[in-house]
Amino acid sequence: MKRLWAPWRMSYVAGSRAASGCVLCEAAAAPDDRKVLVLARRPRAFLVLNAYPYAAGHLMAVVNRHVGPLAEATAAEVAGVMELVSFAIAILGAEYGPEGFNVGLNQGRVAGAGITDHLHVHVVPRWNGDTNFMSVLGDVRVLPEALETTWERLRRRCGG
Repeated sequence: MKRLWAPWRMSYVAGSRAASGCVLCEAAAAPDDRKVLVLARRPRAFLVLNAYPYAAGHLMAVVNRHVGPLAEATAAEVAGVMELVSFAIAILGAEYGPEGFNVGLNQGRVAGAGITDHLHVHVVPRWNGDTNFMSVLGDVRVLPEALETTWERLRRRCGG
C-alpha cells in the first residue's frame, strides 16, 4: 500500500467547526488579510485564495456586499469583480506561468456552488496535464503548494 502524506492538513482536520455565518462576509470584514487569505481589496470587491482549491493558485473575486444571484448585483459590483478577475489572471500569469485559465461562477447548489448566497467568480490557473489519476480514482486533489505559501507569493504581486 502506498501512502500520500499531507501533514499540513492536520490543522484543518483538527480545527474543523460548523459554519456560523457567511465565510465570505467574514473574510470581507476581517482585519488580518493573511489569516483569511485575502490578497487585494477594492471598493466593491476583494480577491481571496480559495480555501478548497481545484489547483494551486485558485482565486475568487468576491463582491463585498452579501448578495447571491448575479441578477441582484449592481453593474458597479459586477464591474468591480471583473476588474479583479483580470487582475488575478495578470498576477497568476506573472507568478506561476499557467498555460490557461478557467474563469466562472456557479449559481445554485445544483450548478456546483459551494457558497450559494455570496456572489464570487472563480479564477483557476491551468497547465497541460494538471489533472491526474487522484481526482478520477480517489476524489482527491494533490496540490503542490501550501495555501500560506501561495498567499505570500501572490500578495507580493498585489503590491502588499
